[in-house]
Amino acid sequence: LLAGYVAPSLLGLGGAWLLAGNRITLLLWLAVALLLAMLVMIRNLFGVLSLLVTGGVVLAVSWYTSPEVQAAFAWTSVWFLLLGGVRPVFELHRQRARGRMPQSDADQLARLTPFPALLWVGVFLLVSVGALVVGALLLAGPILADAGLTA
Repeated sequence: LLAGYVAPSLLGLGGAWLLAGNRITLLLWLAVALLLAMLVMIRNLFGVLSLLVTGGVVLAVSWYTSPEVQAAFAWTSVWFLLLGGVRPVFELHRQRARGRMPQSDADQLARLTPFPALLWVGVFLLVSVGALVVGALLLAGPILADAGLTA
């Protein structure tokens, strides 16, 4: 229940950490491994096909393209995860406020714990925005250092 909303942001943060260490190939290969591992959780043909195609694209980029293309692909993917992890939390909050999601992950967590659903939405938001900020700082570190803006 907790993982669905924070996983993209945390994966993006991990990717930003790898990119900050110039570990582009490792990032791409870990992405392929994670996509393959997700196959055991998928329950429909479209999901399996989506994971196989995505994994194939990442594998092809890591195997057949230049380091510059790999870097651009990795950076784009990490930014996609970091930025894309924030939007669903706001959608969840909006839907809950309208009463359209009485069985949301936050509501289920509220039933399983002594904490209200709004607190769980806040946790989702804190994690996703925190990962975005830290990830952005990791990715911007080399740029800021080159510009002489870091301590």
